[in-house]
Amino acid sequence: MAFNIAIDGPAGAGKSTIAKKAAEALSYIYVDTGAMYRAMALFFLREGIQPEDTEKIQRACEKIRVTLSNEKGEQQVFLNGENVNGQIRREEVGNMASATSSYREVREKLTQLQREMARTTDLIMDGRDIGTCVLPKAQVKIYLTASVETRGRRRFLELQEKGEDCDLEKICEDIRKRDEQDMNREIAPLRQAEDAVLIDSSEMTIQEVVDKILELVQKAAV
Repeated sequence: MAFNIAIDGPAGAGKSTIAKKAAEALSYIYVDTGAMYRAMALFFLREGIQPEDTEKIQRACEKIRVTLSNEKGEQQVFLNGENVNGQIRREEVGNMASATSSYREVREKLTQLQREMARTTDLIMDGRDIGTCVLPKAQVKIYLTASVETRGRRRFLELQEKGEDCDLEKICEDIRKRDEQDMNREIAPLRQAEDAVLIDSSEMTIQEVVDKILELVQKAAV
């Protein structure tokens, strides 16, 4: 039986960074759910589908299969058997993913694919609704969070390192708005699963969070 770890939490909590490092330590597959939405968006673009054309999107979902693999420590994304890793990071793909990710048909399709992977693969999956909706039977569930100020400061430093002009106060306000949207959206809102372990990383290093997750996995595997 496959061992599944679900990590949920608000934007900027470090879910992807933590999940990747924990997956590497455990030799598990890290499932980048965002990349899966981008792969679907690439298919829509190739078919010439407009983001507001819900009927065509619904029909297209029936033709799509997205799978992931880990090759030399790097996640590879396959769309109907084709490796599309080099194509899904394009700006137009990201825009299409943003426009279509809230559609019920798209979310249901990816939830189905993600559950199929989880049945046969030891994996770590992060997102907003993994422990509550996608993998409600995951052996380990974590709700990873940090204060708005901490998340804002992390993002501020990240943008500064890239040489971008940024305003810490505005970044924090954007995070507050994103939290509100995620927690109050109609489909699969962000919330902590009843059996999830809360980890507040505000005063923790990345490695300390990873070590905590590995400890939880060890206890659950006994």
